[in-house]
Amino acid sequence: MSNRFDLTGRVAVITGGGTGIGRGAALVLAESGADVVLAGRRPEPLESTVKEIQALGRRALAVPTDVTSPEQCQELVGTTLRELGRLDILVNNAGGAETKSIAKWTEEEWHQVVDLNLGSVWFLSRAAAGPMLAQGKGAIVNISSGASLLSMPQAAPYAASKAAVNSLTGSMAAAWTAKGIRVNAIAVGAVRAATLVDDLGRYGIDPETVGKTNASGRLGEPEEIGNGVLFFASDASSFCSGQTLYMHGGPGPAGI
Repeated sequence: MSNRFDLTGRVAVITGGGTGIGRGAALVLAESGADVVLAGRRPEPLESTVKEIQALGRRALAVPTDVTSPEQCQELVGTTLRELGRLDILVNNAGGAETKSIAKWTEEEWHQVVDLNLGSVWFLSRAAAGPMLAQGKGAIVNISSGASLLSMPQAAPYAASKAAVNSLTGSMAAAWTAKGIRVNAIAVGAVRAATLVDDLGRYGIDPETVGKTNASGRLGEPEEIGNGVLFFASDASSFCSGQTLYMHGGPGPAGI
């Protein structure tokens, strides 16, 4: 059974791959044998993670990319094929948003959040589907959020865009699973990443306090989400497509 998690010979593209969940997933996939292409806007964290992956004996490539641009998403796929020869796994991890009341969001901010969290999944998944369909096999893993399943007035555009990612996951799975591409999502809870810690800090909230609201009583670690990505990326989930897995440490006292 352990061989079902082996990714030797496969190539993964991970957006937002330099930090947080993206970095955690990249290291987990590399430890399982995958070569990895990291995409994101900031080259420095991408290059840092590339060195970590190379230290594991795997090939790694940093490709600075604005994932809200259809053209740059297509170029990311093209670079992957030119440099590493194939594309087997896509992890749509790039995302994020500010928290503020509904009345304070500008139209520009709304579009920025939707483009980053939803548009990137649409553009890059369609670009990656081409080579995956040609080889008859592939796996797409979309990183969603527990916010997509809750009512969150302080993060309404973000929650709405992530709920749309869950829906899009099912639609893409319905379109592509029979042709060899499995599409799944992971809705993550509170994870120890700079985006969460920095946002909570602006409100004077201790991240560890937030972690205690789930049944595990702590924040998740990026590598733990990476293990979920490994399941969906590998043959261990060969009979699973169109699903959204909620990884949030277990229901807390409120049952959430």
